Amino acid sequence: MALVPCQVLRVAILLSYCSILCNYKAIEMPSHQTYGGSWKFLTFIDLVIQAVFFGICVLTDLSSLLTRGSGNQEQERQLRKLISLRDWMLAVLAFPVGVFVVAVFWIIYAYDREMIYPKLLDNFIPGWLNHGMHTTVLPFILIEMRTSHHAYPSRSSGLAAICTFSVGYILWVCWVHHVTGMWVYPFLEHIGPGARIIFFGSTTILMNFLYLLGEVLNSYIWDTQRSMEEEKEKPKLE
Repeated sequence: MALVPCQVLRVAILLSYCSILCNYKAIEMPSHQTYGGSWKFLTFIDLVIQAVFFGICVLTDLSSLLTRGSGNQEQERQLRKLISLRDWMLAVLAFPVGVFVVAVFWIIYAYDREMIYPKLLDNFIPGWLNHGMHTTVLPFILIEMRTSHHAYPSRSSGLAAICTFSVGYILWVCWVHHVTGMWVYPFLEHIGPGARIIFFGSTTILMNFLYLLGEVLNSYIWDTQRSMEEEKEKPKLE
């Protein structure tokens, strides 16, 4: 039996994301006042994705609790739709975007933090909030993947969805630059047009890879779990 029920974990994670978002929005940074506001940053978009995802998880848990034993076919049908939405959102957005934000942020930060998170931001964003935005996303999504089985969509539709998201965000970043003359991320100022095209293409490929990684990891976790349960159910030899 789990030390903490998964339903309680989801509520706690949802509340933590709400706290992080509220604290982040309360910070008066110059970049929040410019065109696009917080929505031009993938970190903020990811926080919204994670909060909405865990909100759907909590809603699914509540619906499951209320539907259990009711025998109401309409409620069960609505619950199945909610579960499908939850699973789709984890597969297409929560896992690949969340892992992308954590991995890319800390890789660039380790190379040269001024390229992604200038030291000036330490005057606005406390360390715990930085980790809430760029670190805890990964363990939270892995906990969810480990505690509940999620049915992935067909590979073609899943990859098409994550490609659409990736290209959409790249176009949004380019549009912000077109309007303001400034790139959202400082390192984009220091590379040429060809290098930017390569970078944008590479990020789209990485997003697709992370989608496939999530699919493989989900199958591995639950295939292993199923094998362990079947092993336990086998009669022991005398």
